[in-house]
Amino acid sequence: MAGDAPITLCGSLSLFASPLGAAMHNAAYARLGLDFTYVPFSVSEGQLGDALAGMRALGIRGLGISMPFKLAIMPWLDDIDPLARAIGAVNTVVNEGGRLTGHNTDAWGAVRALEEVLPVAGRRVLVLGAGGAARAVVFGLWKAGAQVTVANRDSAKAVALVDEIREAGLGGAEAIELSDAVEVAPEIVVNATSVGMESNPGVPIPAENMPESCVVMDIVYKPLVTDWLSHCREGGRQVIHGGRMLLHQAARQFQLYTGREAPLADMDAALARFL
Repeated sequence: MAGDAPITLCGSLSLFASPLGAAMHNAAYARLGLDFTYVPFSVSEGQLGDALAGMRALGIRGLGISMPFKLAIMPWLDDIDPLARAIGAVNTVVNEGGRLTGHNTDAWGAVRALEEVLPVAGRRVLVLGAGGAARAVVFGLWKAGAQVTVANRDSAKAVALVDEIREAGLGGAEAIELSDAVEVAPEIVVNATSVGMESNPGVPIPAENMPESCVVMDIVYKPLVTDWLSHCREGGRQVIHGGRMLLHQAARQFQLYTGREAPLADMDAALARFL
């Protein structure tokens, strides 16, 4: 870093400050010699307006937004990227001269994680879940040209998500109940539910219900390799753990903040120390 240069501040807003974002971003800043630093902040929902006023006043360049603030943050912003607006959630805020714009890099992260293995355009993708995380995955995949089927225990939620996709002009869609997922023959399966987390053990659907040739991704990253991924890998399927989506969504944030391509290897190494 140039010692006399001013420091550009970035950070995150969450109920409980996490070191993950800081580890990845600060490693990337150091690698490229950028006069940036990243600080995680703990706030309550009632403090969001004050936090964003502080972002403007202090010239904070970017903030990552964690649940449960991804929806609550939106009314406080000056502008919202079209994809983030369609998803209905913001996980990144960028400050351009005091004007705050919301983005959703979760969608980008999901697609990039899959495209490390195979292109998604034209692929038949089965997404498990219809909640907030699934919304980002589904919209990102549709924008990338995938043919997506949404499976959820409450089929009405899957139908509602598919209807929103159609209204956004992103193409056709299909919604099914989770119990009918065995009837789909996908090339890619993404678990976008919380099933498999340390606090919610289990498997979203049995591994044997999926084609042996399909690629499987889990967005859960704690544990890094879920029981579901283990079962899928034992059956010969190629698997992608949730750390890859986490990495790529952070890399996209880095790009938005700095205008530079992210040094993925350095960010990955930093993330690995926490997962």
